[in-house]
Amino acid sequence: MNWNTLSEEAQVDIIIRDSFQSPQLIFKHSTRCSISIMAKSRLERSIQPSHIHFHYLDLLNYRSVSNYIAERLSVFHESPQVLLINKGECVFVEAHNAINMDEIIEQVNG
Repeated sequence: MNWNTLSEEAQVDIIIRDSFQSPQLIFKHSTRCSISIMAKSRLERSIQPSHIHFHYLDLLNYRSVSNYIAERLSVFHESPQVLLINKGECVFVEAHNAINMDEIIEQVNG
């Protein structure tokens, strides 16, 4: 998995801007949560679609970035959580054990 690490709020604005060119996915991860570790592992064992850009946020170290994401995209914070951003909007949100690559790809391909 080719993760782009998120550590600053400004990166979120860039992700939203870049979503007009290609879908962007943010994975919000807690390194102390077994469900989050399992969800991350499941994503990493999947084949990464080349047309989706994947971003990783360590919630424990960058909680303020997570709060900014929730505010900027009008989503409720959960962990673990994936947010799919396309054309400037969060078009798909999933959390916990429901996170899987097949559903993410299905959301992008419509």
